[in-house]
Order: sequence, then C-alpha cells, then structure tokens
Amino acid sequence: MQKIRKGDQVVVTTGKEKGKKGSVLRVLESKVLVEGVNRVKKHQRPNPVKGQTGGIIDKEMPLHQSNVMLVNPATGKGDRVGFKFLEAQGGNAPRKVRFFKSNGEVVDV
Repeated sequence: MQKIRKGDQVVVTTGKEKGKKGSVLRVLESKVLVEGVNRVKKHQRPNPVKGQTGGIIDKEMPLHQSNVMLVNPATGKGDRVGFKFLEAQGGNAPRKVRFFKSNGEVVDV
C-alpha cells in the first residue's frame, strides 16, 4: 500500500514549485505526476502514423514522492501519513487504512 495514490490532493514541499497544490494524475514507481505542477516545454516531432502534429507542447513531469505531502482537508495544509489497521467487522480480516499523523483522521473511508 502506498502513502500517495492516484486522485489524492497533494502539496509540493520543496523545489521551484513549492507550495503549489494539485491532484495526482499518475503514480510511477517512486515518482508522482501532479496536475498543473512541474510543467515543461517539450519539442515534439510530428508523427503522421499516430496523427501527432509537431511543435512545442506543455507537459507535466514527475516529482519524487518525498517532495509532496497529502493535503489534510481539516487544516488545508500538507500532513504526514501513517498506516493503521481497523478492527474487523462481520468476521472479515482487519483493514489497513491511511491516517493523518496530526489529528489521527482516517484518509480512506
């Protein structure tokens, strides 16, 4: 289980994009792709087979997971995330969930 997942709201903690918030588009091995953050201009060659036109395009580049924090909706700030097990209900196995370290609120419901 990963601390940061696709669709999470995160805030960038370091680098030139520090303080920017966005949602996670993709999670790679140790990197995350955040919407609207770390945008670069890429020179793209045309590819008629795929129907791509050439030119300069804007695209997001991945950030390392250690440089982003999950946004706590209660405070609106970045917060550390931990894991804990919830008690089993109805004879099921205990469930592993993420929680915010500051207030103990469960991220996954």
